[in-house]
Amino acid sequence: MPTFTALTTLPGESPAQALGEAMERLDPAPDGVGVFEIEDGSGRWEVGAYFTEAPDDTTLALLAAAYGAAPFTVSELPETDWVAHVRRELHPVEAGRFFVYGSHDADRLPAGRIGLMIDAAMAFGTGHHATTQGCLRALDRLVAAGFRPASVADIGCGTAVLAMAAAKVWADCPILASDIDAVAVETAAANVAVNGLEGRIDCLEAAGFDHPRLRAAAPFGLVFANILKGPLIDLAPDMAAHVAPGGQVILSGLLTTQSPDVRAAYESAGFTVSEAEEIGEWTTLTLLRG
Repeated sequence: MPTFTALTTLPGESPAQALGEAMERLDPAPDGVGVFEIEDGSGRWEVGAYFTEAPDDTTLALLAAAYGAAPFTVSELPETDWVAHVRRELHPVEAGRFFVYGSHDADRLPAGRIGLMIDAAMAFGTGHHATTQGCLRALDRLVAAGFRPASVADIGCGTAVLAMAAAKVWADCPILASDIDAVAVETAAANVAVNGLEGRIDCLEAAGFDHPRLRAAAPFGLVFANILKGPLIDLAPDMAAHVAPGGQVILSGLLTTQSPDVRAAYESAGFTVSEAEEIGEWTTLTLLRG
C-alpha cells in the first residue's frame, strides 16, 4: 500500500498546532499528523501528515493559505519495512553501566554491564537518542552515589527503557511507567516482558500523573520525564506534588537552548538543579526536590 506525506512549515507554535488539528479533520483522513519545532532557532514549525490515499492538492493549498504556511510538499514514499531497516542500522549504546542493544546484537553484551534489549518499534526511546542516553547516564551517577528511591515513575515512558534500567538496579523498588500514547504503552509492556521484568513494572496509559495508580503511589523517590520543553514546563507543579522531599527528578527531551526555561519552572516549583549534562545539542537535568 503506498504512503504519501504532506509537509509544510510556518512561524509560531499556535498556528502550527491549529493547522495540525485542521489536518486531522481532512477527508481522506491522514493516518498520522505531527507538529514539531524546527531546531534551528528560526522559530518556525513543521507540520506533516501521512496518508494511505493521495491527499487533495487544492484542499492542502487552501489550508496552507488559511494558516499562513508555506505550500505543502507532497511525496509518495517507497514501500519499505522501516522497522527492519532501522533495526539493521542501530548499534548498541553504552551509557554508564547500561548497555542498550537490539535482539540482533544479543551476543555483544559485555560482561559486567546491565543489558537492556530494545528493538526498533512504534514508540520513542531505543536508547540511541542523546536525551535517552543522558537520562541513563544521570541514573548511573545517582546509583553510583548510593541513591535509592522508595518508588519510581517514568512519565512519557515510550519504550520504557528508563523504567527498565531502574528495575535492573533496584530489584525491590515499585516502578510505574506511563505514556499518553496507547501504542507506546503496549510497546513498553512488551519490552518489560522481553527483558524478564514482568511483575516489576506496571505500564499505564496516562497524561502526566493523571491516573489513579500514579496518584496512589505518590510521592515518588525518583521520576523520569524525557518528553518535550512545553509539557515539561506544564508538568512542573504536578511534579512538585508527586515527588517526595529529597526525591530526584531526571528531565530531558530538551535542546540546550530550552534548558534555562525548564530550569526556571522547576526552581519555582521547589526543585534545585544538581546536574546538567549536555550531549550534542541536548541537555539532561537532574533536580532535587526540596
